[in-house]
Amino acid sequence: MASGRSSGMWAVVPVKRLTSAKARLTAVLGDGRPDFALAMARHVIRTLIDSNRFAGVLVVTGDDEVAVAARSLGAMVVDERDGGLNGAMTAGIAAARAAGARHVALVPADLALLDVATIDRIVAAYDNGSGVLIVPCSRGDGTNFMLMPADAAIMPAFGPDSFSRHRKAAPGATVLIDPVAGLDVDTPIDLATAAARLAGSDGDLATLLAGHEAAALLAADPAGLMAAATALRDTGHGDVVTYSPKVFLPLTMLCRDVCHYCTFAKTPRKLASPYMTVDEVVAIAEQGAAMGCREALFTLGEKPELRYAAARDWLDANGFASTVDYVAHVAAAVRDRTGLLPHINAGCMTDDELAALRPVSASMGLMLETIADRLSEPGGPHHGSPDKVPAARLAAIEAAGRQAVPFTSGLLIGIGETRAERIEALAALRALHLRYGHLQEIIVQNFMPKPGTKMASAPPADAEELLWTIAVARLMLGPDMSVQAPPNLAPTDLPRLIAAGINDWGGVSPLTPDHVNPEAPWPEIDRLRVATAAAGKTLAERLTIYPAFASDAERWIDPAMRRPVLEHSDGSGRGREGNWRAGRSSDMAPVARGGVAVRGRISEMVDAALTGQAASFDVGDIAALFDARGADYHLVCEAADDLRARTVGDVATYVVNRNINYTNICTYRCNFCAFSKGNRKAAGNEAAYLLDLAEIAARVTEARDRGGTEVCLQGGIHPSFTGETYLEIVRAVKRVDPTMHVHAFSPLEISHGASTLDMALPDYLALLREEGLGSLPGTAAEILHDPVRDILCPDKLSSREWLEVIGTAHEQGLRTTATIMFGHVDDYRDWAIHLIALRDLQARTGGFTEFVPLAFVAHEAPIYRRGGARPGPSAREAVLMHAVSRLTLGFENIQASWVKMGQEGMRAALRAGANDLGGTLMNESITRAAGATHGQEMTATDMRAMAASLGRTPVRRTTLYGRADVAEDCVAAE
Repeated sequence: MASGRSSGMWAVVPVKRLTSAKARLTAVLGDGRPDFALAMARHVIRTLIDSNRFAGVLVVTGDDEVAVAARSLGAMVVDERDGGLNGAMTAGIAAARAAGARHVALVPADLALLDVATIDRIVAAYDNGSGVLIVPCSRGDGTNFMLMPADAAIMPAFGPDSFSRHRKAAPGATVLIDPVAGLDVDTPIDLATAAARLAGSDGDLATLLAGHEAAALLAADPAGLMAAATALRDTGHGDVVTYSPKVFLPLTMLCRDVCHYCTFAKTPRKLASPYMTVDEVVAIAEQGAAMGCREALFTLGEKPELRYAAARDWLDANGFASTVDYVAHVAAAVRDRTGLLPHINAGCMTDDELAALRPVSASMGLMLETIADRLSEPGGPHHGSPDKVPAARLAAIEAAGRQAVPFTSGLLIGIGETRAERIEALAALRALHLRYGHLQEIIVQNFMPKPGTKMASAPPADAEELLWTIAVARLMLGPDMSVQAPPNLAPTDLPRLIAAGINDWGGVSPLTPDHVNPEAPWPEIDRLRVATAAAGKTLAERLTIYPAFASDAERWIDPAMRRPVLEHSDGSGRGREGNWRAGRSSDMAPVARGGVAVRGRISEMVDAALTGQAASFDVGDIAALFDARGADYHLVCEAADDLRARTVGDVATYVVNRNINYTNICTYRCNFCAFSKGNRKAAGNEAAYLLDLAEIAARVTEARDRGGTEVCLQGGIHPSFTGETYLEIVRAVKRVDPTMHVHAFSPLEISHGASTLDMALPDYLALLREEGLGSLPGTAAEILHDPVRDILCPDKLSSREWLEVIGTAHEQGLRTTATIMFGHVDDYRDWAIHLIALRDLQARTGGFTEFVPLAFVAHEAPIYRRGGARPGPSAREAVLMHAVSRLTLGFENIQASWVKMGQEGMRAALRAGANDLGGTLMNESITRAAGATHGQEMTATDMRAMAASLGRTPVRRTTLYGRADVAEDCVAAE
């Protein structure tokens, strides 16, 4: 039973006479309307009772059959025959009050998806709110659920436009958008949507819906289908439409099948060789890689050795048992010699053949094409093609599921099948996906007649058939499935395909033709970007393996393919744009705009950030900002730059400082760290070392003599270090120069020092401050989300412990910086969680001076060299980290790290919200150990030149962002 505000709540369910129920579904249900309406009512009543959230469930009806069913389920029944829906609601409220109800939930009887978890969400939202709660229907015009005090003076106003009427009657009502409670079944599209959502489920209602799904889809209004498909697609994929930059590799054009529409398959006498050689394939793949391709698409004829002696002889002569055996050999060569990710379409394969190809491919595919056996009969397009028999293709697709292969399938429409057969084919694919979860995309490809084939005079699939099938595929397969239509075959304007529900254009090659449809060239990427923008979407690269599969590598990616997939991935799991590398690349290519910014979620969040509302952003909001691409990317960066100008003006600050890393010996073994060494001489470029106090003092003296106002001291956790060590280091600095600002010790070092002296954190920090510690670097943060820390640094501080040290420092009057080290095994949600943790702590203490994004420098990092991490963030991601942090954190200062970003990257960051150039550093070594090549020092002259190049006034600062009181012409500082 519920507690809190909803304690004493009754549910009221009105049910009209079954003979008059669901009139708009007559074309679908026929005489089955009463049974269907009763099944939904029973489902709703049973779910309400099972939720244990209500003191009672009260059914208001004038139908005797409904009354019997309701009582059998344990509901109370009120007889109401003439009052209509709102009269029934009013009578139910009165009866509930008479039974002692303090609150009522008004619930329609046709919520086919309603489940206990949804009821829990709704009641919890009511408990946390005040007054009335309304759940609108998915169309936004009706009310599907309303919770209110039983004595509220609100008359039920259900029916057309009920949502607006209820909002007017209760202007302070909480509105909860819920995709489950929002679906009431009134129309064929509603029924089809519910059937798709419950596909594979047990229960009488799910079975009943499945039996009517095809009829509902066939009866649905096409425009309504497309609108529903668009909404579903937007739920799953937002404002992004993807494509895969690829090379098309026709390894062999020999095929044992004789499809009546195909020009790809050739006979041996028309080919110079039965198969392409390894060198020929690799040469094309290398050209594609140089042009930015990431996918190597292997498409070939099926089992040619079973038909042609020339194929058998070639394979025998070259030492291969079968075509699939040769595919595995060539795909491995492409993977190893070019880095491209093979996607293999090798026809119907067995479990063993799929298992052989899994280590050399990121994904595979096989079009089902059709489920109509009659198309394989004499006169049909698949007659004489044993591999096109639907049962054989379904068996191969199922085998791919058993082998955990990320898989592509789909339909070829317009070859003689009916709409009903397309629905049946999609249902068969869905059933396999529900069982194995392996279908990552469904292609809806339209038939185009080709000269010289038996179907040359057959009509092409027209635009309306293509659009209808795309929409049906989206409704049947749901919001998350990728639905694709090839842009080079489109019989209509490309934006119409997006409006029908696709989210992907498939593979597009800047180099090779579509060998299956050579008469239809690929659109240029710029044209595709413009067409996508015209539909209100942003074009983005993807990999041949989709993000949901790439992020679950243990299940879906063979160990031999994990490194190549990570090498091409960005933080979303899509393809990384360009080849920029943190710490090493000197150039940074601009991100394409791709048309005007979409007036959608990104622009709304930008507006909110610029009007001081970023504190309300949740993880999903901030993650979406990190996924901004094209024009949205530029919108985010420009807004961040605007906020930077409003916050700090057109200045660029810097500090003259020196890094002193006093030891690289560390008892911790962080998987990302290339700086730390053991006690023995390191195998790498730098031996283990430990600076004594005299050497530290000498370096402080040199920093002072060169005009430095700060020394930044950090190091590994040396096995001999205690809390006294850090106190001695501070004393050594202050003996040399009492005015030198000591910016020192990571939270890990602070925690270690306090524990070795058995001191509480506040006491140890107070002692350090008394000795002269001026501030703390907020390093060792990495990503403040423990699942990521468990991979990167499992024995270091937890996220909570890091925040505790920093928060305690603030309470002791010690300011700190904040950092993030990103672009390795993390994703955008991890970044968002990190920023929110910093935002919340800053709101509580105000102790952060600046935020410093530290792009992961992968080159020498152990986890990267082992193939366990991405190669750092892309250029887009690195710049966005500065922009998003400016928009969301509420920090006054955002620093661009020249060590990580390089000078061009710094300029981009400074145009995207950053205002601080960091420190001159003098002897930066940690990033250099990870493989960075941007040098060990950036002089004050360099800093001023950087600021001037952007029209900013250079300002030399102190550690705590005061103006440095030193002569700017100090030669040593230059």
